[in-house]
Amino acid sequence: MSTPREHGGELVPPTHDAELVPHEQGQNVDRPRPRPRPRQPVIRRVAVECTGYVLRRARESKRAARWRPVLAYRLRKLPRDVGRVLWFLVRGHGRWIRKTWTWLTHGDLRSDVRAARLAGDPQARREAQEAIRADAKARWAKLGIALRRSAVSTAAALGLLAVLALVEMLFDRAAMPRWLVTVYEVRDFLGAAVRLVVPWLLTLGPVGWVVAAVWEGRDRTPGAGWLTQPDREDADSWVDERMISRALAHLGVAPLNAFFKDGGQLVYLIAPRKDGDGTFARVRLPLGVTAGMVADRRDTLAANLGRAALETWPTKADEDGVLDLWVADKGSLGGGAGDWPLLHEGVVDAFEGVPFGLTQRGVIINAPLFEANWLIGGRPGQGKTSALRTLTLGAALDPTTELWVFVMGESPDFEPLRPRLSRYRMGMDDSVAADAVQALSDLAEEMERRGRTLGSQPGQPPKVSRKLADRAALGLHPLVLAIDECHELFQHKKYGKQAEELAVRLIKRGRKYGIILLLATQSPTKDSIPKEVTRNVSCGVAFAVADHIANDGLLGAGKYRAGIRATELRMKTDRGTCVAVGVSDEAWELVRTFYVPSRTAWTP
Repeated sequence: MSTPREHGGELVPPTHDAELVPHEQGQNVDRPRPRPRPRQPVIRRVAVECTGYVLRRARESKRAARWRPVLAYRLRKLPRDVGRVLWFLVRGHGRWIRKTWTWLTHGDLRSDVRAARLAGDPQARREAQEAIRADAKARWAKLGIALRRSAVSTAAALGLLAVLALVEMLFDRAAMPRWLVTVYEVRDFLGAAVRLVVPWLLTLGPVGWVVAAVWEGRDRTPGAGWLTQPDREDADSWVDERMISRALAHLGVAPLNAFFKDGGQLVYLIAPRKDGDGTFARVRLPLGVTAGMVADRRDTLAANLGRAALETWPTKADEDGVLDLWVADKGSLGGGAGDWPLLHEGVVDAFEGVPFGLTQRGVIINAPLFEANWLIGGRPGQGKTSALRTLTLGAALDPTTELWVFVMGESPDFEPLRPRLSRYRMGMDDSVAADAVQALSDLAEEMERRGRTLGSQPGQPPKVSRKLADRAALGLHPLVLAIDECHELFQHKKYGKQAEELAVRLIKRGRKYGIILLLATQSPTKDSIPKEVTRNVSCGVAFAVADHIANDGLLGAGKYRAGIRATELRMKTDRGTCVAVGVSDEAWELVRTFYVPSRTAWTP
């Protein structure tokens, strides 16, 4: 330690040669510095955690859950699949041999000769034999042309290569013209490409041959059945192209059988897609097959698809050769439609429609009233009167609508509506029929009055509108006439002919004047329901009926043949379910109608 020195009589402080050290650093001068922690374990831990997270999410995803049982199923079936592939390989070569033999021996044309010989038609036999000779001559001519062209092309190519090689031997390429150098470059490139491709062809050629043979020998049944996913949540309701094609292939229709036997594949104009509570598809059928043929075997088609007949609806599309197929989800058509939406509250606009029931898609259908006339029928106790009552009740909830009801029998189904009805008669005597005919006559006169009133309005509107109906002074409000058991009226000995004429007249002309007819019958035959009534009503409803005559009598001519059939509905089991046309933009609807018990206390 230095001490103060004396300098000229003064004390001089000592000088220290040192460096200032910060306080924090000074405290750790004698301690060893910690080594930096390596980053590799941290990165490894993060990578492991991220990988585990990704794998866990993938394992828990719906896609993985769907494919796990598929992979497990395929592993269990692996020996069987290997055996099938080997069989496809053998059968593919067999098919090639058969096709080659048929081509060499004109087997397809010789079958025509045999058929003509069996039919005893010498002219057809001579024509078939001439066709064989002409085909053989043309075939050999084509073969000669191909061989000659191949020989000429090969000779020209070899000659060109020989000339190029000779020129290259005599002259240096640097002294050649540019165009000739380009020719040599192209030759060299093509040679290199050949040397590169040939080894791959020698390796991939046999593989391609095997694949082609397996493809040729594959099962010709529709679709790839071995790709079926066996475990699905919706397995009972799932319908796809493979299932539909397989169901049609085993339908027992001869042209379809021949089509699939020859390896044909159906054309799906609309692929199977979810449509409400079911699946819809549109299929173009092969030559010689109509949608009616498929509809005639509806029970077999339903069995092939694993469905009940009520859940399978094959119908004709715009063309006879195009099939519309709607298949319900299993069990979706069971049970009723539920409570009527307007049972406790709400109003109806007759120009907008009335809640009528649930379609096969599970959607509430708003049945039209304005500009519509209805014909409802079916066997006794299947729901026709209930459907008529629902429409009438809905019309009653429009305060501007006037209601007339005639029941041609002793049935109290409309008694609760009596306070709301302007005219009401029930019974089986002649006076009820006379009053019903008088009502039709009064409506015919009212139709003429409304026509004059409508024509006198500014702009001469073509039909009654909501705005005009609300003007009470004009008297253009909706006027609904409902006749239950209308066959009794049309078959009445005294009033039947007049009732038919008036009803047809009103159905044809009254719709644009706000006059609506609702007809219900349990006897929809050609004698009980006039043909002109069936032809001109816009909405036809058929509950379970006995035959195609009753079916077409309610839904219109040709509907049974097109596959729109209420004959498939079962008595009691399908009570309340009907087939309806004209109630929506679709060609037909399968409707589970709302049921409003007659004992319910209505408040019109």
